[in-house]
Amino acid sequence: MSRRGLLAGAGVLALGGAAWALGRSAGGPTPEPSEPVPTAQSGPTPLWTYRGAQAMTPERLVAPPRRPVFLSKAGLQVLDPVGGGPGRLLVFDPPPPANWPSDVEVPLSQVVVGPEQLFSATSRGHLDAHHLTDASADWSLPLPDELQGRIQLAGLADGVLYAYAWGWPRADGTVPSSRVFALRVADRSVLWSVAGEDQERPVVPPTGGGTRLLACVRSLGTRTELVVRDAATGREVWTAPGDEDLRWCTTDSENFLVPDGTGGVRLLRPSGETAWTHSPARGESWRALPPVAEGPRVFVPRDSGVVTCHDAATGVVLWSCRLPFPMDRRSRPLLLDGTLYVPGPAAVGVCAVNVATGRPGWTFHDSGPGKDVWTVTTDGSRLYAGHDDVLHALPTA
Repeated sequence: MSRRGLLAGAGVLALGGAAWALGRSAGGPTPEPSEPVPTAQSGPTPLWTYRGAQAMTPERLVAPPRRPVFLSKAGLQVLDPVGGGPGRLLVFDPPPPANWPSDVEVPLSQVVVGPEQLFSATSRGHLDAHHLTDASADWSLPLPDELQGRIQLAGLADGVLYAYAWGWPRADGTVPSSRVFALRVADRSVLWSVAGEDQERPVVPPTGGGTRLLACVRSLGTRTELVVRDAATGREVWTAPGDEDLRWCTTDSENFLVPDGTGGVRLLRPSGETAWTHSPARGESWRALPPVAEGPRVFVPRDSGVVTCHDAATGVVLWSCRLPFPMDRRSRPLLLDGTLYVPGPAAVGVCAVNVATGRPGWTFHDSGPGKDVWTVTTDGSRLYAGHDDVLHALPTA
């Protein structure tokens, strides 16, 4: 990603930031839905359905939350997992400046939803935490001088928040190098902060296994590379070349999965060694989307509407499943209890695929109109599937 790309979507947040820091509100009235709730047309009967006053903005979530929430421009609406009733509404985005053109959208920052808090960096020079149920537990942390500038959150793992900061452009138009850092939430202390060469950002929380590793993407002019750091100290462990833009990186408990540069996927071991690649064969036209990895299997969705299951050790294809819709980066499959839930376009719904056989099970969709791709999250007990302004709680397959 270029320096300009790293700045895109964040620069305008600085405008009005100081005024917002003084006047922001952590709560507010709950928006009322304005239209009837759509009914289920196929698949399991929803346990409950919630309809918001605005469409969801799931692209702002760094990682899928582990509880039912409804994120829109109005804020983050916390929902009761049992009945779907609205709880606390967290309002954290700064309002647009008074002189902001009405025909221009103000970019919305990404957020991290943890077990008890929502984390954002919309206040200049601060990291803000908003408790999901208790307003008295909110806090705002001034960041040290080395982290002043734009902040982008990258994920939460074992109580540690990972992020990166990059400074405001200098008078000559150049941009200071970024800094990758880790902050322990419990005592709000910065565990480490390291200057990244050129522009560098974390892309996924640390993996498990022996030494916990943090994956970052480093931009080097017209090319990128994967940088793996020790999550405890920030020390650089190894690097691996990436494709032109290294669009994604995912992990399981040990391995790293990245694009192979030809539309396929490449698996890297914790040592940085390439274990296998899977690429389009001659005459095929497809591009791999971010895989889902668990234990001995890797599931690779393709933009052509096919999901393949691979042996994690060898890359051998164990099965292939064709879905009734194409996919893109907005389709984020979720693996739960032996079922892979694959979200599709609004009119199609969510497909449940048995991971042992690769056979599709039920497909859930509703009667409501919409234009957005479905999203799926889980708290381990229920599946939360939604699109546009509707969120359903479903029993798992």
